[in-house]
Amino acid sequence: MQTVEIYTSPLCGFCHAAKRLLNKKGVSFIEVDVWADPARKPEMIQRANGGRTVPQVFVGETHVGGCDELYALDREGKLDAMLAR
Repeated sequence: MQTVEIYTSPLCGFCHAAKRLLNKKGVSFIEVDVWADPARKPEMIQRANGGRTVPQVFVGETHVGGCDELYALDREGKLDAMLAR
């Protein structure tokens, strides 16, 4: 299974929704809280090609995007295949 990383903030409802979907699928993930560790935010922005909002989700080296993109991949049946690579 691919490594999943998610940049989050504790006050972000979209972050909670993205983590809920990953947990529902039994996917373990590395969470980077940019609220608690603001020095990691520039790293997130660079990896996300300028994306400044949270969540920012990465599956392996692939930037998925935010919560909406994560759920769209799941609805299209593409998320499980991406995780399994």
